[in-house]
Amino acid sequence: MDTATMTPPRAAHAIDAIRSVETFIISVPRDVPYLGPLKEGEFINEKGYLVRRGNKSIYPSSDMTLVIKITGESGHVGWGETYGIAAPQATKAIIDELLAPVMKGRDPGAPVPLHEDLYDLMRVRGFTTGYYVDALAGVDIAVWDLFGRVTGLPLATLLGGRRHERLPAYVSGLPRATLQERCDLAVEWVGKGYRGIKFAAAVSEEGIVREMAALREAVGPEIDLMVDLHWKFEASEAIRLIRKLEPYDLYFAEAPVQPEDMEGQARVAHAIGTVLALGEEWRTTFEYRPRFEKRAMGVIQPEIGHTGITEFMAIGRMAGAFHVKTIPHASISIGLFTAASLCATSALQWVPYHEYQHSIFDRNLAFTNGVMGSAAGHYILPEGPGIGVTPNDDLWKYVIAA
Repeated sequence: MDTATMTPPRAAHAIDAIRSVETFIISVPRDVPYLGPLKEGEFINEKGYLVRRGNKSIYPSSDMTLVIKITGESGHVGWGETYGIAAPQATKAIIDELLAPVMKGRDPGAPVPLHEDLYDLMRVRGFTTGYYVDALAGVDIAVWDLFGRVTGLPLATLLGGRRHERLPAYVSGLPRATLQERCDLAVEWVGKGYRGIKFAAAVSEEGIVREMAALREAVGPEIDLMVDLHWKFEASEAIRLIRKLEPYDLYFAEAPVQPEDMEGQARVAHAIGTVLALGEEWRTTFEYRPRFEKRAMGVIQPEIGHTGITEFMAIGRMAGAFHVKTIPHASISIGLFTAASLCATSALQWVPYHEYQHSIFDRNLAFTNGVMGSAAGHYILPEGPGIGVTPNDDLWKYVIAA
């Protein structure tokens, strides 16, 4: 017998053993690209991507993501999803070639040790961010989901217990072509019961301060208004701009300087009178900890499609130790990692909102089975074992070859 290809023996206390790990790239067409209609000078290239001139970032013209299916020897299945906006083939290859063979035979009832062991595999090759950690996030969600499916327990219970029966949702992005149309859309959402609105500086062609003033006039004084600055500014520029926005009662300013500019982040946080929100692009406690120590933000925005559940909970609890609020980010997804984020967030203590990307979430509910939704300004949280939802048959028509 070739012992080199054998999987580890199943421990006596194990609840199950991982039999297989499969990955699927999903690409769902969109009528209007993410963040709204194309601006002058923006175009979709031959690979289906576009670069937003407002923040210099590349986005797919479709909704792209990576879905992970983990099957146990018991026959139970756990579902995961990871950030797949750009070149998901890279993340798929990492899972297929590196992670899946190591995971076979491991116990899904021990997700934290498994996550730590997988993280260690690439420690000497650059490991705190990027595609490798995104790959870890997807399989981590699937392992936790399998844990829940085998035991029949919801994710929040496995994480220590649900603290919130519902989560306030702030409306993120107003994907319309003109300022007046964006104001009208904000008023529409307020009429539906939503008390928080965030606009995107990357598409504020008529001026960021002007957009803030117009939105405040449109929605009135009681609504929380936020701005995503998309890493556009040097620290001094950001300070001047945010101070101009503060008279309109800005709830938070998000991502004003480049994410690697830790000193700039701290400068901005200490110089403004509103809350600074950071963190959608960070994946581990190792990236968050020095910012906490510098008091560089008052709100963190972990994206579970980048962090996975294990690291998401470690980051959220570390935030509590520094008296920082958690308002999770919600990016392009077909609903699986959104469900995981809602379940995990419901187990954290200090959570005033969870982001609600309506142009993504509402449509992609059609691809999941289970209880999940939004209404009257709140998320309807998933129910049932694991992350509470599974992909349905409609999803698989959008699988593309790697």
